[in-house]
Amino acid sequence: MTHSIQLDEHKSAFEPPVPGRALRLQAYGGPGSLKVDQISVPEPGAAEVLVQVTAAGVNGLDWKIREGHLRNMFTLDLPAVLGIEMAGIVLRTGSDVVGFQRGDRVMAALGGLGAYADHLIVDAEKLVQTPAALSDVEAAAIPVAAMTAWHVLQAADFDLSGRRVLIHGAAGGVGSFAVQFAKTAGAFVHATASTRSLPHVRALGADEVIDYSHQTLEHLANEIDVVIDLVGFKVLEQSWALLSPKGLLVSIAAPDVASRAPEGRRGIFLSNRPDTARLAVIAQQVAAGTLRSTIAEVVGFDDLAAAIERNRTGHAPGKIVADFSL
Repeated sequence: MTHSIQLDEHKSAFEPPVPGRALRLQAYGGPGSLKVDQISVPEPGAAEVLVQVTAAGVNGLDWKIREGHLRNMFTLDLPAVLGIEMAGIVLRTGSDVVGFQRGDRVMAALGGLGAYADHLIVDAEKLVQTPAALSDVEAAAIPVAAMTAWHVLQAADFDLSGRRVLIHGAAGGVGSFAVQFAKTAGAFVHATASTRSLPHVRALGADEVIDYSHQTLEHLANEIDVVIDLVGFKVLEQSWALLSPKGLLVSIAAPDVASRAPEGRRGIFLSNRPDTARLAVIAQQVAAGTLRSTIAEVVGFDDLAAAIERNRTGHAPGKIVADFSL
């Protein structure tokens, strides 16, 4: 299902769209701290693009920011629009923008906030053309999960071929891509997941899938070359003993992982960063069916706040995506 917006070519290019919706964080707290507001449409700068957002992916970062866990990393002027990835339609381009024009379908990992709004200003260099074979909902599920997984695997400073990789949280959006990337790199992949997600992770190609609610990891002690921590908390602390002597733990859940590493162990924190060239390749692979992207649930704009909470408490394998037309 490909979403489209009918653009009236008879209107002036400078006639602003009507004010749109935005899901904004009013104060740090629970689901009730998010409110849908009407906000005016921003004007793009010279190197920027005004996009009408048609779909946006839900991420764990949303509820972590909402609850204030990352306030030392992200300084926000509240109220602030949440959302870090999207797909949509170009409405207007700045004077210096080349390669994009009104009506183009685009997708992006923002490297910042603002995707949960009908209208969004994006640096042109962060945008990728959406493949024709992908719907906007499908496109919005890809950027953050795929690029985070890609950079996590690239963080290993050695060849993964024949190595043992353990992926915690393998059923989520990032984990699902990480399993596939690790297998493509030639690794033997161990993966942890909940009972209901075991078939999904096996289908992605994991060599050993561990049900974290019923199985332990002691049999992996001192055998794992790379631990990918997508969960944090107790999982991180339990993972140090699993690393081989020269192993590496890469976390996207614990910014202080390096300081928490026991003597003789190595850990690094990695946050997602835009890489449009790689994202374009991955999007084409998903469109061609050579890479699998799993959507757990599609919600409407008005259900975004509840969907963010479901992301925190647990949901089916894959990504939750908001379809702004619902």
